[in-house]
Amino acid sequence: MSKLLSTRLPNASGSVVSSEVFNRLVRILELNLLPIDTDNTIQLSTSERDDLKFNAGTLIFNTTTEVLQVFDGTAFIDLTVHRTYLPSLAATSALGSVTVSTP
Repeated sequence: MSKLLSTRLPNASGSVVSSEVFNRLVRILELNLLPIDTDNTIQLSTSERDDLKFNAGTLIFNTTTEVLQVFDGTAFIDLTVHRTYLPSLAATSALGSVTVSTP
């Protein structure tokens, strides 16, 4: 959710808007709207998700259940199944011994 900045909007009268007024309005929109990253899915917990309103088709990653979900207009539907990954593996090794002598 973006927060609109306080601005002084230009006024236009008549049926034609000047290029100056148009360009100022476009610049105000650019400053007030947050950038959109189409490669990043919104990540929300279940409680954060439940506090917001969504349009049908909204895709989120639920950080509580760790699944990808889509809103069908009524409820969120899981698109994936939570997977439990193996714990990280550890290994140890040895390379013999090293002797250092000084003359």
